[in-house]
Amino acid sequence: MTNLTPALSGRVERYPGAPTPPMLDTWQDAPHNRWALAHVSEFVPTTTIRREPPAGAGVTRLDALSRVEGLAWRLADAYTDAFVVAGGGEVIAEYYRPGFAPDDRHLLMSVSKSICGLTLATLIDDGAVDPHEPVVRYLPELADSAYGDVTVQHVLDMTVSVDYDENYRDPDSEVRAQDRIAGWRTARDGDPADTYAFLRSLRSAGEPGQRFQYCSADTDVLAWLIEAVTGQRYAEVVSERVWQRLGCDDDASITVDPVGFAFANGGISCTARDLARVGELMLSGGARNGEQVISSSWVRQTLSGGDAELARGLAIQQTHRNASYRNQWWSTGNARGNVYAVGIHGQYIWLDPSTGSVIVKLSSCPEPVTTEWNDIHAGLFADICVALEN
Repeated sequence: MTNLTPALSGRVERYPGAPTPPMLDTWQDAPHNRWALAHVSEFVPTTTIRREPPAGAGVTRLDALSRVEGLAWRLADAYTDAFVVAGGGEVIAEYYRPGFAPDDRHLLMSVSKSICGLTLATLIDDGAVDPHEPVVRYLPELADSAYGDVTVQHVLDMTVSVDYDENYRDPDSEVRAQDRIAGWRTARDGDPADTYAFLRSLRSAGEPGQRFQYCSADTDVLAWLIEAVTGQRYAEVVSERVWQRLGCDDDASITVDPVGFAFANGGISCTARDLARVGELMLSGGARNGEQVISSSWVRQTLSGGDAELARGLAIQQTHRNASYRNQWWSTGNARGNVYAVGIHGQYIWLDPSTGSVIVKLSSCPEPVTTEWNDIHAGLFADICVALEN
């Protein structure tokens, strides 16, 4: 066992179900991830996304969802760490597994992407960024990369076409290289020195705008663009433009690479309650307490979803036949208009415009997202939404 940080070399008893402590290269895998996804700041460098002064805490309760048969065991069976249903500014139901408290932060994985989309939206609203302009207008450093001939909107919608493999299990994939550069796995000889260098190294795989391609690097390009436009570090911009304006109860955090670049595509950790505020912002047309945090037009565009034809043949459409991607958010394309953010181990913000409700689920599922887990969560959320109608 090598390449352990001091924080990962503690007593085995801290890691339920694991015969040995996690290593840097195993912390994302079951059973280690049960502990690790809630303790990222102990072994990956993080920086804080600051909040307004905290409010009070609540209690675990599921009585409002009594019509959902077997809800408690379904949550436990789906590796749920925290679960919150909110609507109208109120918490409707909550669940926290034993050992996880309402004020505990949890890694969001790719739900972080949707927060990046919101942050960029505030700059678009202010006129600081034009989504129809080329990325190189803001980041000339990317002129020779896969992003040299694409617009900001291409990146927001992940229709860039990049020579990039998002295979989480392949150690030679680009997404795993990003993990190593971010400090999430052991570095290899030949890896780019930091995220900036990595993004410059990516090459085009075709004409932009023709196909949807899920690519985590796209989100980090957006974070770099945010830094370039504001002259601030990404975490500072999220803090000022999103977290503080939402009135979050607790600080969030985000992991950073060796030069302090925030891992925007997957590195945010926060509480379930504060994440529900993000969802409620979307369902309120971008407003909170009379303040327009993001424009209603951007919210409408996002909730309308993208072009489902661009995603034809992808696994997600086995669960959601008309699934699409717009502005770093997923759309189911179903009759209810459900839109969501998702992380690979079952982290969710699920929006139900029909009832004005938000479902947040923070999980540590043993495998990255699969069709089976997509189906399980889609069924669970559908039952909850029906229960909320009465």
